[in-house]
Amino acid sequence: MATVDIEALGNSASLLALADLAPPAAWQLNLKRAFDLVVSLLALCLAGPILLVVMPLVWLESPAPPIFKQRRLGLGGREFSMFKVRTMVPNAESMRAELEHLNEAAPLFKITNDPRVTRVGRFLRATSLDELPQLINVLRGEMSVVGPRPRLPSEFDLSVQRQRQRFMVKPGLAGLWQVSGRAKLGFDEALEIDLEYIRRWSFLFDLELILRTAWVVVTCRGAY
Repeated sequence: MATVDIEALGNSASLLALADLAPPAAWQLNLKRAFDLVVSLLALCLAGPILLVVMPLVWLESPAPPIFKQRRLGLGGREFSMFKVRTMVPNAESMRAELEHLNEAAPLFKITNDPRVTRVGRFLRATSLDELPQLINVLRGEMSVVGPRPRLPSEFDLSVQRQRQRFMVKPGLAGLWQVSGRAKLGFDEALEIDLEYIRRWSFLFDLELILRTAWVVVTCRGAY
């Protein structure tokens, strides 16, 4: 799978310029990062007690580490380790090949009622509680509170310009994808929504998406 050398291409503003998109002002990017730091720190404090309840439940249903790391694509196509609460059986990755014929959204991998998802995992996915550890990724600067969904390296070909443009901004915990169908979106639909977010980005648009995402999570719309 091709990757993009972020040093060679420059910062996110330079990447946006390559796609004929107006780069945001420096103060907007600084404001977004400051917002990410404040929100992730506060949210981690609030999420701590929830995780202390959730993690033992995950372990009791299927004994294995309740938090797992998975390689995802970040800014410029760089890979990073994304944290999640485990929602599947411990050997989920090794079962993927035998379930490939059930895939509904290639090159993504989506199965309605995926048999690898545990009972606790289904609840965590529906409520998005499994994503709370990603606040650590936000704090580390690998993700943002708002942005395109973090994707697996196997799902994208970064030698294709249109797919590469998606990685001009950091992936996010919330975003336009979450209020536009979440897990029900196909690859092309999800890609177009991510590019629309990049075209429309502003700090106020991020705040709007946070409010809309909160409603989607509360109503559990669009989750697998």
